[in-house]
Amino acid sequence: MKKLFLFALAALLAFTACNPGTQQNGKHITIAYVNWAEGIAMTQLAKNILEKKGYKVTLKNADVAPVFAAVAGGDADVFLDTWMPVTHQNYMETFAQQVTVLNTNFEGAKIGLVVPDYVTIKSIEELNGAKIKFGGNIVGIDAGAGIMNKAEAAVKEYALDYRLQSSSEAAMMATLKKSIDEKQPVVITGWAPHWMFARYQLRFLEDPKKVFGETEKIQTIANSQFSVSDTVAVNFFRNFRLNSEQLGSLMGALADADGKEDAAVNDWIGKNEQLVKEWE
Repeated sequence: MKKLFLFALAALLAFTACNPGTQQNGKHITIAYVNWAEGIAMTQLAKNILEKKGYKVTLKNADVAPVFAAVAGGDADVFLDTWMPVTHQNYMETFAQQVTVLNTNFEGAKIGLVVPDYVTIKSIEELNGAKIKFGGNIVGIDAGAGIMNKAEAAVKEYALDYRLQSSSEAAMMATLKKSIDEKQPVVITGWAPHWMFARYQLRFLEDPKKVFGETEKIQTIANSQFSVSDTVAVNFFRNFRLNSEQLGSLMGALADADGKEDAAVNDWIGKNEQLVKEWE
């Protein structure tokens, strides 16, 4: 735990060196986010709605460790992509006194190892027997992400003779697309909700040891001081939630936005006016 705290503290120093702190006075909100599809989608949506309410919204992008440290330290106000009870448990325990859970914005999330449906193996236990086919590689995302920590644990728990490759979500998805286009076996660190499941035929490998846990929930957390300082914004975040169909359509719209994210979000809002009204 001490190691995690020191890592997050060092990351926070880098975060704040590049990003001026949040102005807590006035109608100003800083939302921190990681480059994960569902978090980007929810963050862009929240930003659009809050700006229509007259807020100046600043977005701060970083890896997950500095994001948690920034929210805890007040350099960011809100983070919409906290996965519990497994993925981000260590971060939540580390910063428990400095952050407040505002709500659960998505139910039924899941993490694990994911393969295309044409792959014949069904379980993580079968990976060693198919090492040559997969090249002995599991393609992951950014180091320090909760799913990567769990993937490392799975490699140990199942005694996998595999290398867990760190990369970005974009690089992982590029590898997945190339493998599917060529009908080659590939195993990635995957999670749902994600637009990849709408675009490709994929499935999670069975995890009999439950290293990746059961289904998870995605929560909105805030700096504890912010959570009592702006009633209007906090009430919005407490009401902000999406189901699988709603978040899936939002992620899909942004994935196909081709640089026109604001237009895609506005179009989504127009198609979901009643839902958005329920958050206000």
